[in-house]
Amino acid sequence: MNNRVEPRTKSIGLESAETRRYTIAHISDLHCGSQHFVAHLMEQVINEINEIGPDLVMVTGDIVDQGFRQEFRTARAFIDRLECADVLVVPGNHDARNVGYLHFEDFFGSRFKSVSKGPFRIVCIDSSEPDLDEGKVGREIYGWITESFAGAEGLRIVALHHHLIPIPKTGRERNIVTDAGDFLHLLVENCVNIVLSGHRHVPNVWSFEDMYLINAGTACTTRLRGYTKPCYNIISFDGHTLEVYRKTPFEGSEAILKTDRFAGLSCSVPVRPKTSSAENPEA
Repeated sequence: MNNRVEPRTKSIGLESAETRRYTIAHISDLHCGSQHFVAHLMEQVINEINEIGPDLVMVTGDIVDQGFRQEFRTARAFIDRLECADVLVVPGNHDARNVGYLHFEDFFGSRFKSVSKGPFRIVCIDSSEPDLDEGKVGREIYGWITESFAGAEGLRIVALHHHLIPIPKTGRERNIVTDAGDFLHLLVENCVNIVLSGHRHVPNVWSFEDMYLINAGTACTTRLRGYTKPCYNIISFDGHTLEVYRKTPFEGSEAILKTDRFAGLSCSVPVRPKTSSAENPEA
């Protein structure tokens, strides 16, 4: 049974980017309800993000551990403490366990959405499959993704839970998106600049074609590989320079990327005929 739902497209506070710097706080893998979840770490992450005052918070999945309703209620209560007006959440594989995708929709709305904020066009995708650790995007929404980026100016961002390229220091690769090759080709065709993801609890940045794939670690759990610490990302863009910092709760931040690659963005995106599958992934 295909559990995908119809995507939604909206604009949240679309302003002229002008020259001011816009900021995204990127957190992932909260795992509320897990024995590894550390509440005071989550509280610190919330306090730090509120102090930074980003324009948008992006949460890339695994907000709960087993997909149970009470876990989603707890996660919602934490996320509601973020003072940012625009918080976007996509589900991860843990959120889809035990039919948890239904509770996700109750607490966080559509699992697919396209939004504009300042210089960003962000397409949010549910890459989870119920009760499976590996992910999938699916050809049935490729058309909708292309339509969502049509005419977009500024940075083009895709957010999903699963990584598209293997992450170093995570052991044997078993959970990559099953249609990663086709999906990466689609992203290149649509001049996507940034992909935000989580899943492996190890932070990383890959450069692929003219695109950066930015992976967040787990923000507030002790489910860590090697010497990795809980962390999250701060991403900022002023229309010229893109900067990415990695922040560890209770500690300082580390600059991991600074580039002028996206100054004066321009892209010619191929026009494709609209199909019923782009309007409704269940078609």
